[in-house]
Amino acid sequence: KKEPVPTPKEEPAPAPAAEEPPAPEHPPATEQPTAPADEPAPVPTAEATPAPEEGPLAPPAEPQAPAPEPKPEKPKAEPPSSPLSLAVEEVSENSVTLTWKAPEQTGQSGVDGYVVEICKDGSTDWTVANEEPFLSTRYTIQDLSSGDKIHVRVKAVSASGASVPATLAQPVLIREILQLPRIRMPRHLRQTYVRRVGDAVNMMIPFQGKPQPEVIWTKGDQPLDTSHINIRNTEKDTIFYIREAQSSDSGKYELTVRINGAEDKATVDIRVIEPPGPPQNLKLVDVWGFNVALEWTPPVDNGNSEIKGYTVQKSDKKSGKWFTALERCTRTSCTISDLIIGNTYSFRVFAENACGLSEKAAVTSGVAHIKKTKTAYQPEKIPQRDMMEPPKFTQPLTDRTTTRGYSTHLFCCVRGFPQPKIIWMKNQMEIREDPKYIAMIEQGVCSLEIRKPNPFDGGIYTCKAVNPLGEASVDCKLDVKGKI
Repeated sequence: KKEPVPTPKEEPAPAPAAEEPPAPEHPPATEQPTAPADEPAPVPTAEATPAPEEGPLAPPAEPQAPAPEPKPEKPKAEPPSSPLSLAVEEVSENSVTLTWKAPEQTGQSGVDGYVVEICKDGSTDWTVANEEPFLSTRYTIQDLSSGDKIHVRVKAVSASGASVPATLAQPVLIREILQLPRIRMPRHLRQTYVRRVGDAVNMMIPFQGKPQPEVIWTKGDQPLDTSHINIRNTEKDTIFYIREAQSSDSGKYELTVRINGAEDKATVDIRVIEPPGPPQNLKLVDVWGFNVALEWTPPVDNGNSEIKGYTVQKSDKKSGKWFTALERCTRTSCTISDLIIGNTYSFRVFAENACGLSEKAAVTSGVAHIKKTKTAYQPEKIPQRDMMEPPKFTQPLTDRTTTRGYSTHLFCCVRGFPQPKIIWMKNQMEIREDPKYIAMIEQGVCSLEIRKPNPFDGGIYTCKAVNPLGEASVDCKLDVKGKI
């Protein structure tokens, strides 16, 4: 029997490309006749059927079967987080449309889809609205009964499981919303709304929505004190009114306009300000010459508004009147100058914010007496000695050539103190009063005009400067040519 078995198998044997697969097939075939004596029924029958397809895998199947079992570590991954910003987009007589945003954490496998569940108000039975998870973040629940109130929640689903549901805060009344609620915040209310203590606060904020929306005002998630704040609502707007505002009215107010589950919100920031308190710890730090140094600290109460600066005033003991010495001083120290010798001064400081100056001022406890000093007269004598100097020409005369009949000028510059006397000479002879010559000096510039000269007016001209400390002179040559 062993010979006929290998002979038919030798024909497919030339395909030993899969040496390993056929090898296990042949031995079991030869073993089958020898094995029936030991285990005829279980061995051949159990392996006979899978032998053609899984013959090569059958023997290792038993040891490899437990291998895939340790792999199920994936379920340990965490499910996604809750969907975000669940809101009602539209409501009709028999449907409601929801929108939301994807969760922040989707897990390793990502989100496979979302499941929407509903529950009637007063019940605890949640039913699934969609048969299979879907990936869209918008869904319309159909076939609802008009007039019902339903609670809605949405779960994110992945291979790791379902998320904690995101639930609408309010139940949705199934009736038609002709126009979704929307607040139309005026431009001047989009920034901080500032009023002074005692002023009226009057804000009108329009909105839209059909049917008539529900209007809710809160401050810090708490309802408003209607005995102090008046709210009046119409179909198209809401009016917020305070007759006399107080500092405690400052804060952020939230307006909510709601129709069924759909809503719109806006925030108004109100700041009620008043004049600041007076500066603190005003001190007279130093007094010297005509000057006084002051220091202080900011007020304890800034009136709910930033301090813009300080106004410093002085008062002399003789008149008793206050005069402003500095305005909008941004520091908490200053120096007051140009005080009058012999006077005694007091000082006071006001703080200023957007509401104005503080009602009270900080006043110095001491006074500043500006004493007379002998040294005040010494500076006048020192410059006189420094300014004394003999004449000195800073710009000399220059030789000139002119034409007969054309007036000409000679120029030079001199300095000296006291101002020197200027003497003009021609060929060492002093030029006295002669209508032909006009001599001038201005700002140290000396000039001599020679009117309509002729050839006889040519020669050496000299300018001499004389003062008690000495003299100096410069000269030049003038050449007068006849007409060609």
